Amino acid sequence: MTFTMSESMPQATDDTSKSIIELRRYRLHPGARETLIDLFDREFIESQEAQGMSVIGQFRDLDDPNSFVWLRGFDDMPSRAAALNAFYTGPVWAAHRDEANGTMVNSDNVLLLRPASPDVGFAPVRVTRPAPGAADLQRGLVVATICYLAPRTEDEFAGFFEAVVKPHLEQASATVLAALVTERNPNTFPRLPVREGETVFVWFSSFPSLAAYETHVAELARSETWATEVVSQMERRMWRQSEVSRLAPTARSLLP
Repeated sequence: MTFTMSESMPQATDDTSKSIIELRRYRLHPGARETLIDLFDREFIESQEAQGMSVIGQFRDLDDPNSFVWLRGFDDMPSRAAALNAFYTGPVWAAHRDEANGTMVNSDNVLLLRPASPDVGFAPVRVTRPAPGAADLQRGLVVATICYLAPRTEDEFAGFFEAVVKPHLEQASATVLAALVTERNPNTFPRLPVREGETVFVWFSSFPSLAAYETHVAELARSETWATEVVSQMERRMWRQSEVSRLAPTARSLLP
């Protein structure tokens, strides 16, 4: 049995404001990304949300043609365990897991995150999700920045980000969607591994287009304050270089 939704019945969604967020990056076989995106957007959105989780965003990484990135949200860790168990033992995954897994080299690059403070998670998004089969029109851009920190320094970094980094980003026309940090509770569904033993701070920004993002980067580069005060302070707080991913939403993504 498969779970699909009629094109005449798109779903109004406002469930992006979750307390637990998975940032999932899948390494795919060459040429397999569009196969997975088509399958995912057709079969794995409503079927997961029916179990109480939220599919927040699905993306093509513009700098890695063999990477699929997505965000999944939960109310808390116990409900995460229950929702994942229900989905991965259910009929939709059973019907399509072989096709999905066949596109992947690995699926273990997963960060388990939570909002850095109660008011900086993903805000509720009140939109109508496009129906299955919707045209993949050009949309905006989401940029994910992962900062690798010393253990137990995420709260201090979050304060620094809010007071120093975020104002510069917004002055250069970025919309900061969320600021997240490592969720330290044990993985409640060990069947799906997550990256453990790391301390990260992740922020997501959105832009109306790739050109707008490039203008944003150029504006920051022209700012002496950004280079001498902001970037230098960030680098002193990080263990290794941050990762920046330029993410293009798929047709049915709720973000941007």
